[in-house]
Amino acid sequence: MDTPLETAEELPPKASAMIEAMRDIGYSLESAVADIIDNSITARADNIDVRFGWSQERPWIAVVDDGFGMSPEVLREAMRPGTRNPLETRSKDDLGRFGLGLKTASFSQCRRLTVLSRQGGIESVARWDLDHVALTDRWTLLRPSGTEAQGLPCVDMLGPSGTLVLWESIDRIEFDGRDEKGHQQLNEQMAVVTEHVARVFHRFIDGERSLPKVVIRVNMAEVRAFDPFNTRNPATQVLQEERIVTKTGDVLMQAYVLPHHSKVSQGEYLRLAGTEGYLRNQGFYVYRNKRLIIWGTWFRLAPQEELTKLARVRIDIPNTQDHLWAIDVRKSRARPPAAVRTRMRQVVERIRSSAKRPYTHRGVAIQAGTAAAVWQRRVFNEQVRYELNLEHPVVADLRSDLDAAGRTRLDAVLRMAGDAFPAAVFFSDYATNPRAVEPGLCDVPALVALAQLIAHANPGIGEAGLAELLMTIEPFASWPRDIERVARAALRG
Repeated sequence: MDTPLETAEELPPKASAMIEAMRDIGYSLESAVADIIDNSITARADNIDVRFGWSQERPWIAVVDDGFGMSPEVLREAMRPGTRNPLETRSKDDLGRFGLGLKTASFSQCRRLTVLSRQGGIESVARWDLDHVALTDRWTLLRPSGTEAQGLPCVDMLGPSGTLVLWESIDRIEFDGRDEKGHQQLNEQMAVVTEHVARVFHRFIDGERSLPKVVIRVNMAEVRAFDPFNTRNPATQVLQEERIVTKTGDVLMQAYVLPHHSKVSQGEYLRLAGTEGYLRNQGFYVYRNKRLIIWGTWFRLAPQEELTKLARVRIDIPNTQDHLWAIDVRKSRARPPAAVRTRMRQVVERIRSSAKRPYTHRGVAIQAGTAAAVWQRRVFNEQVRYELNLEHPVVADLRSDLDAAGRTRLDAVLRMAGDAFPAAVFFSDYATNPRAVEPGLCDVPALVALAQLIAHANPGIGEAGLAELLMTIEPFASWPRDIERVARAALRG
């Protein structure tokens, strides 16, 4: 008996339902704008302007570039949902992925997307209107008239070549009205966009070697690159680069340890911390074609710790590894493949041990020995205790003036002070704002009084000798610029 042949029928997705589903992939406003900027950079734009404003009490956002633009045929394909197969080989500089970014990023924020592009003196324009798709239930791409196109916001910014992407009927940003308060809320949202763009595209904005320098502006204000590694500061530690060779391209890992807060200005320190703080921003920073994809994670290879909050590791991957790293449509998620993850695990401990050094080794160079420290850290059976140092010169001199009973009483008081050290409160304060914990000004009178005790214990010591001795003793060692003045005042007193 013959087996019946298999039959088939074409079953396209329901336009009104599918296009609404495309709106909820998970873009934020800043990630959606960044996706549009990706296209501008791929189009070799030198200048990219992000503009926003209000028209008839309704907000709009536009991205205008001076790239090579699109012909009518290319624009038509660019407006097609899913125009490129993610498995296709792309140009090594292409920041795209699925051929969905222009549409999904735009639909996530607005109900009307208009794209006007110029190339070779030819202008073309196309529009997706989600309300029209919902009404007709058809994948109908609209073509605004030339007269209407010339009335679009920012169209006058376009040169002979370039592209304007315009979002209207924005409905995913919440406003408390369309008055001055609504305008302020839009300004605040776009301030977040500016910070995101400064971080994600910082290597393009800085004009890193082998990359075209791109000027990005938000409402005419030029965006300043945010370098999360602070590479221009000489106090930043740069570790040896790691290269992982794979069949689909090389992966480069470059580790940095940011400067301790005492080595940078307060403004620079706060800028590097970002809005989420140092603790959340430590870890790996993954770049796809030099564009930042994900940051602030150790990919569960190590915990986020206070002592490693200054560690940041740049990972560069080519777009030939998109499928291995599971890059998503939004280009805001990545997962390292097994082969790379194994190597990352091998180097992460070396990176983290270097990151701890600015805290655990700070001050060793100016302290002559353990006797010079006010506090001692003792470890016994994996328990850590902090004790006042009984051999500190000032404490030792005081103890020598006391009889046995007096020394016992003093030691008991010092032990009580050590046991009562508020470690949890100190940790919280130091993690939140270390500059507030450390003294901002030198208390010269207090240091002079202590220096007099040390001078008394060393009869005949001169000013130079006393200054040299104080350099090896806490708390004087923390104020090297004031030591000569303190020694002079102590001997004269």
